[in-house]
Amino acid sequence: MSNQAKTMEIGISTFLHADPEGGVSPAERLRQAIEEIQLADQVGLDVFAIGEHHRIDYTSSSPAVILAAAAATTKNIRFSSAVTVLSSDDPVRVYQNFATLDGLSNGRAEIMAGRGSFIESFPLFGYDLKNYEELFEEKLELLLKIRASERVTWRGGHRPAIDNMGVYPRAVQQPLPVWIGTGGSPDSAIRAGLLGLPVIFSILGGPPQRFAPLVELYKEAAVKAGHDPNQLQIATHSHGFIADTTQEATDRYYPVMAAQMNRIGRERGWSPYTRDSYDASCSLHGALYVGDPEYVAEKILLLRKNLGLTRFLMYVDFSTLPHRELLRTIELLGTKVAPIVRKELGRQASSRTDRAK
Repeated sequence: MSNQAKTMEIGISTFLHADPEGGVSPAERLRQAIEEIQLADQVGLDVFAIGEHHRIDYTSSSPAVILAAAAATTKNIRFSSAVTVLSSDDPVRVYQNFATLDGLSNGRAEIMAGRGSFIESFPLFGYDLKNYEELFEEKLELLLKIRASERVTWRGGHRPAIDNMGVYPRAVQQPLPVWIGTGGSPDSAIRAGLLGLPVIFSILGGPPQRFAPLVELYKEAAVKAGHDPNQLQIATHSHGFIADTTQEATDRYYPVMAAQMNRIGRERGWSPYTRDSYDASCSLHGALYVGDPEYVAEKILLLRKNLGLTRFLMYVDFSTLPHRELLRTIELLGTKVAPIVRKELGRQASSRTDRAK
């Protein structure tokens, strides 16, 4: 079965942004997250992913713990990190945490491994940024060894060796899914392809179509390494907001998006975020999935056509956004957007089948 014939998964990603000064404490944001996961499951979304961060403005330093809290009160939705900052973590503990989550959820856990967009975790856990690339490569190698075998023998340069030791508990899923998360690095796309691992691209600005060459690099590397290209999984993560009308959505979301982008921009030396930049990103070929359900579905279908997606994750979380509006976006994504996308993909699949007869 080709990627284009597969039903595309649609879900939510979040970093659990908190704003104590604005009235949303970290503890309250964590409790809200459980409500969001439960709703996402109820409205038929496929995935809920929480990114690991170690900053005062996020409450998501322990994604597996938060997801485990929702495991017993959900039935179908899959749980993922987005991402696990593997470079500054211990692969043994990462596997154990997500294998535990996998058991609690009866086989619904995934690890999304990456290097993260912030670097606070490196000094926090005693790692030198000069080893940024080497740390990720070495720890990914160990993580994949652990998921492949109950007993592990391994030696590297940044962690004590393991000599024929067991790692427990084992995941329900064999193997436990591991995705590679990337912001657009060609090396990351090639690495994921060579390993035959699913890949997710974080597309936060510019036209998403510019990621098409990275998708091709990923596929070419996979084929070169002997992996079946029809079994590859490709996902994206992008900001979004849904309301009853596109005008309402774009007007409501602009100040929220601008505040976030300008806050991070001050740290990184970016130019101020403008309404013109925002409107361009909200256009059909832009990276923001903001609008009414029909428009957002149209953009997702275009993204699938251009990149061959098997999964789309919408990032909807800002503390300056009232929680009821965040819940409404999740509801509309599950009850309105996803059915439109699935119906159209089913129609396309039937049309291809008819032509093949």
